[in-house]
Amino acid sequence: MRRSQQSELRERITIVGDVESASFIPWIRRHADKLGLSQDFLHAGANRIELEVVGPAELIDMLEMGCSLGPIDVWVDEIQRKIVCPPDTPLAKLI
Repeated sequence: MRRSQQSELRERITIVGDVESASFIPWIRRHADKLGLSQDFLHAGANRIELEVVGPAELIDMLEMGCSLGPIDVWVDEIQRKIVCPPDTPLAKLI
């Protein structure tokens, strides 16, 4: 297994606050892409956005920091993170 795969995590990120702005999800996608993180949005509402991201923990940390500051038209109150599967568990074994 390559070293980069060993350090990758799958995390569920929940962003809570006034996140209704239509620009926020494209903003998150753009920044996740720049960091090389894959993402899948599970829920997007006025008060909460849930997504799963896959990538190195350090880059997920960077995405969290960016989302906490966000674009000017959103207000993030809280970001919750949860590891969806252990880093050494191949995703194929979970299916």
